[in-house]
Amino acid sequence: MKGSRGLLLSAGFIVFAGLLEISSISTKLFLTQLSWVILGAALIFGFLYFDWHSILRSRPIVWVIYAVSLGLLILTYFAAPEIRNTRSWLVLGPIRFQPVELSKVALILMYASYFARRHLSIARFSNILGSFLLFLLPAFATLRLNDTGSTLVLFGIWLGFLLVSGLPRKWIIAGLIALMILGPVGWTYFLKDYQKARIVGVLNPESNSLGINYSTSQAKIAIGSAGLWGRGYKQGPQTQLGFLTEPATDFIFPALIEEWGLVAGLLVIAAFLSLVFHILRIGLYADQNMEKFICLGAAIMLGLHLLLNGGMAVGLTPVVGVPFPFLSYGGSNILMSSLLLAIINAIWRRS
Repeated sequence: MKGSRGLLLSAGFIVFAGLLEISSISTKLFLTQLSWVILGAALIFGFLYFDWHSILRSRPIVWVIYAVSLGLLILTYFAAPEIRNTRSWLVLGPIRFQPVELSKVALILMYASYFARRHLSIARFSNILGSFLLFLLPAFATLRLNDTGSTLVLFGIWLGFLLVSGLPRKWIIAGLIALMILGPVGWTYFLKDYQKARIVGVLNPESNSLGINYSTSQAKIAIGSAGLWGRGYKQGPQTQLGFLTEPATDFIFPALIEEWGLVAGLLVIAAFLSLVFHILRIGLYADQNMEKFICLGAAIMLGLHLLLNGGMAVGLTPVVGVPFPFLSYGGSNILMSSLLLAIINAIWRRS
């Protein structure tokens, strides 16, 4: 129970910090987020009463989950409205859902099933190609939706599974050569102008602080003016006066630091690292290879979200719209993160 308790306490602290900051930004958003948190908690504890082990070890069921996630991405492309240059949300009345968050969990489950049976023979070209195709389908769909951040996360999940499975050095070198060759092609023919501008903005952060770099510049101001203990609840000028864009979602971390200080930011980072540590620890003690790979995939996904979201706040990565797990506002983020946590918590209980 100790590992399970540490897992849930770490996630719970991050959720609490997010709710606290969201309540400072908007009471309406706070109440909505609270409802998602309650549903997520019900999912975590309710999952303990299902025979999840038999379900996830069933290859047809894993394929169905993967296929449904792909179908929802395709539906999003044709039916979703364009919001902030992306078509990421399926809208059903007052409810908005991001299918790409489901696709990340589906890819982790698919790879856990795939690599559990092939990790000792991953050097075979056919196995590498098969894993790449499993990545390519949702990645192509998310690129068509202009969701660069989620595409990077999907790529990171694929790469992480390959490396941990013992990918031979020759394939790593071949991949780097292919990346150098295909990189300019992707830049020229696949990236849109605003995506290129965001990458250039990272390389030259002071070039356009009122244009493409505006969000990052305001985030830096919010963090830089916070001090150790912050400006206080509802007292952050960048957050409360609207200078900081998307303070409840993409840039909730600098909003939190502005009002609660660098100490609060470090505590959230510490809780997040504790969460990833407990996930990896549970994977280490898991009985089955598939369970180990599920924990690995969850740790990779959460770590990538932290790097991309935190990097946006300080100008180390482009602004790509990746949420901070358990902290950012959004039902898709909370529910899919809770689903992963529910599976991992059940793995620990079974172990």
